[in-house]
Amino acid sequence: MIVALNNKSNLDCQEFQHYQEELKKIKTNETLILCPTFLNLGQFSSDTISLGSQNVSSRGNGAFTGEVSALQLKSYGAKYAIIGHSERREYQKESLEEIHEKLLRLLENDITPILCIGETREEREQGRVEEVLEQEILTAIEGMSEEDRARMIVAYEPIWSIGTGIIPTNQEIEEVFQFIKTFLPKASILYGGSANEENIDQLNQISLIDGYLLGGLSLKVEKLKIFLQKLEK
Repeated sequence: MIVALNNKSNLDCQEFQHYQEELKKIKTNETLILCPTFLNLGQFSSDTISLGSQNVSSRGNGAFTGEVSALQLKSYGAKYAIIGHSERREYQKESLEEIHEKLLRLLENDITPILCIGETREEREQGRVEEVLEQEILTAIEGMSEEDRARMIVAYEPIWSIGTGIIPTNQEIEEVFQFIKTFLPKASILYGGSANEENIDQLNQISLIDGYLLGGLSLKVEKLKIFLQKLEK
């Protein structure tokens, strides 16, 4: 299983150094991907964990102040990058077209995209889950080859579940994963949205899940250990 750790905008320089040392003590057979802030990318050091980024520029190198290009991420050893996270869609107003360009930049530099998709509570209540997800997926993968589509990782994060402790039922998650597979049959699909050490036993019952994208839990190393132990049962 893939377990991606999204630190979000947390951990200063010294905190990250200590956090990383604690992470190295974890023994697991799962594929761990650590996505620190841009400032902490250069401090990353691990033989057992892969490096990921929380974002990437939709442009290449050049006069784009404040941006970090895929080529720069590659030079720091990044193998993965999150794009389309709900927080960036909401706060930075990222468009579907911009997310598509970011995906292309990553693939051009042999970095595996982790494409986040998900619906709001209102969209779910309106019965628009498939409509929303289809638009997010099709715009992101427009013009891509089957080979590139197979390289992708998709992270389904129901926006209404993130940070609330409330998760969809197993049936609801299975239905969404099956729907995603109709567009990306060979892509790995992760679940995000309040996955933790307390509900992993329930989520473990879903065979379609290829892994997890963890936010708040990624920062709590002791609870993360419990999560990974339960994941491997």
